[in-house]
Amino acid sequence: MKFIVTGGAGLIGSNIVRELNSRGCTDILVVDHLNHPGKQANLDSLKYAEYMDRTEFRKSFLSGGTGAVSGVFHLGACSSTTETNQAYLDDNNTGYTKDLCEWSLENGARFVYASSAATYGAGEYGYSDSDSVTPLLKPLNLYGWSKQKFDLWAMSSGMLGKIAGLKYFNVFGPGEDHKGDMRSVVNKAYRQIGETGRISLFKSYRPGWADGCQDRDFVYVKDAAKVTLWLYDHPEVNGIFNCGTGCARTWLDLARALFKAMGRDEAIDFIDMPEQLRDKYQYHTQAEMSKLRERGCHTAFRSLEDAVDDYVRTYLAVRGERPVC
Repeated sequence: MKFIVTGGAGLIGSNIVRELNSRGCTDILVVDHLNHPGKQANLDSLKYAEYMDRTEFRKSFLSGGTGAVSGVFHLGACSSTTETNQAYLDDNNTGYTKDLCEWSLENGARFVYASSAATYGAGEYGYSDSDSVTPLLKPLNLYGWSKQKFDLWAMSSGMLGKIAGLKYFNVFGPGEDHKGDMRSVVNKAYRQIGETGRISLFKSYRPGWADGCQDRDFVYVKDAAKVTLWLYDHPEVNGIFNCGTGCARTWLDLARALFKAMGRDEAIDFIDMPEQLRDKYQYHTQAEMSKLRERGCHTAFRSLEDAVDDYVRTYLAVRGERPVC
């Protein structure tokens, strides 16, 4: 029952390894690039059989050096939405995924991979994971396009009927300390509130949207991991699926949940949004979850308040001196 988890030291990947551990599974190959001490900290509490750098792993499976496995969870990718090197993204995100997908199917392994909600762009076509919508999507950045390109290849090649992909919405929770500016607002603001007693949110620049009322589908990483494992458990369920709560909440809701979890009085400042973000900023995201539910996945998602409270109590308040960029 050997598993491979790429990006296994990252946010979602490390929580998938932890979920496998909770099932008694430790025969796991973790693949990642340990370029930050926070990633090593994520691995310290996990049980796995082997670690391999992402570059060496690619060489290994392409040369046939990796043994038989039961499941491959491919979470590894450059997730920076500001990355401008298209050739790098085309190889690291799109090409790598194609190679590993083909290897997995050739070797009888269940392949579950991370697409991205970034493929939805500005939301011109909504947030439906229907196959009829996927070819229409126009991501706002090269990262989103690198994910969209693989999704389109999987559809056109016929692979999508044999594999499962998840479009994770705004995932947060234990395991993101290494992500720098890509960390969740909860992670960043916990320290800010601790030091200043205040939190900063972006002003709104769109008529009809009050400051702080831009919204997102916030997903707790522990719930995202359970959904991912559900797809492994059900190899008959294939295609691209959203992974979200299906209920958008505002940044104000998130801030208030954090103040409550920390036992602090609310103190919120609204700051100018950088000009370079204003024409690319999403004011609303909300996963349509009917497709996955109709296929039988009824994994529950915690409310924003419960998720933030758990994150604060079980991790942020007890992480000690773990490094944060």
